[in-house]
Amino acid sequence: MAQLIRIYNENPNAKEVAKVVKVLRDGGIIIYPTDTVYGLGCDITNTKALERIARIKGIKLDKANFSFVCADLSNISDYVKQIDTPTFKILKRALPGPYTFILPGNNNLPKEFKKKKTVGIRVPDNTIAQLLVKELGNPIVSTSIHDEDDLLEYTTDPELIFEKWGNLVDMVIDGGYGDNVASTVIDLSEGEPVVVREGKGDISIL
Repeated sequence: MAQLIRIYNENPNAKEVAKVVKVLRDGGIIIYPTDTVYGLGCDITNTKALERIARIKGIKLDKANFSFVCADLSNISDYVKQIDTPTFKILKRALPGPYTFILPGNNNLPKEFKKKKTVGIRVPDNTIAQLLVKELGNPIVSTSIHDEDDLLEYTTDPELIFEKWGNLVDMVIDGGYGDNVASTVIDLSEGEPVVVREGKGDISIL
């Protein structure tokens, strides 16, 4: 059974953050808050953890469209090809924020993602998520947790999330109630921005 750990977004406790980072380093899977819905995440460099997330989601790893959660813009450039000025301006305006940007991947992608031409990048406007990535030292591979109930597509209550997912993951962070609107997905891989999914992020930033 997973551990439930309370971390406050306004003032995250460093000791608690360190506990979560240790779980990630040890190949564990966490559920953590973002600026949109709660996410299922693991260390980008850990193959076994990536495979576990794919199994939980019931998909093959090489077919998975997981996002990379980064701490900031400089973190992004480690995994994507040279970003042109118009693209950079959009990223600068939008991030941190409730957006997933699809960008062309570069050769630094972990081997599990080498076949992919593009990657989804997130920099959530959430202190806990940003701190975890900073302390871990590399991005968290992330996917949102869907709920079977159509009325409530994303579970927002951390205690209910814990009840439902606690036997599948290693740690659930209670960072307060989450949102139930997913991020806005914008494809920037071909130059002109294409809105793939309209979510929480306002598309007028384009």
